[in-house]
Amino acid sequence: MSPGGVWREDWAPATRTGSASLSTVTVSVTARFACLDDVSQLGRLYSELEAEMDALHAMWKRADALPKPVADSFASLIESDDSLVVVGEIDGLPFGFLIASVEGLVDGSLIGAIRFIFTELPAREVGVAEAMRALALGDLRSRGLTRFDAHVLPGHRLVKNFFEAGGFSARSIVMHHDDQA
Repeated sequence: MSPGGVWREDWAPATRTGSASLSTVTVSVTARFACLDDVSQLGRLYSELEAEMDALHAMWKRADALPKPVADSFASLIESDDSLVVVGEIDGLPFGFLIASVEGLVDGSLIGAIRFIFTELPAREVGVAEAMRALALGDLRSRGLTRFDAHVLPGHRLVKNFFEAGGFSARSIVMHHDDQA
């Protein structure tokens, strides 16, 4: 992590050979803490997350979504001492976000909880989510936290695999039944 709270990774995918040329693409993947100027972009990204999660489980909007209006929720989270909002960027353009908070456990200890992580589809698998996770965990560790949760919907295998690759393992599954379904 570099000074100023920005995690940076220069990423260069494998060289691809076309029928007539050789090309290499290099992009700069970074993560930084969000500020109030980011709220509109965060709202745009959140709308994409909301559509993806709603398709996975209809209960998500009722139980896990941010309170409306989303812009106010993001502003409150950005200004909160117990939460952090991270923006993931490629070449300085926002392609993802992460929301984490410090939460109390029954025994009085604290845990860092990643509540949301989202990267736009075209920017997945290039390091944006890894950059955001690294910055968030670094910040939470600097607060003295050593335990971390990440909330993942059942069936969202890509996110489950992402967190497992980062050393996370499942510790709880919430089951739901709806008599109206």
